[in-house]
Amino acid sequence: PAYPGDLGPGDVLVAPITDPSWTPLFVPVEAVVVDTGGQMSHAVIVSRELGLPCVVSVTGATATIADGTLLEVDGTAGTVRILE
Repeated sequence: PAYPGDLGPGDVLVAPITDPSWTPLFVPVEAVVVDTGGQMSHAVIVSRELGLPCVVSVTGATATIADGTLLEVDGTAGTVRILE
């Protein structure tokens, strides 16, 4: 969604970077994709605690993935696939 308050079930949070102020946005989503980050980044830690798949260091994700794009996010494999 174009506005953070519009995030809900079935949505994937795609962000340039996250910090603690982003934490409430993780709660309603199904997965998280971030342009930057590492294994101990905020996005990874919060996603793990919430049981969400998360892939970080996806350079250009925010520039490439348009609002409404159907994605497959595999946190174990570290892959993000555009389905449509």
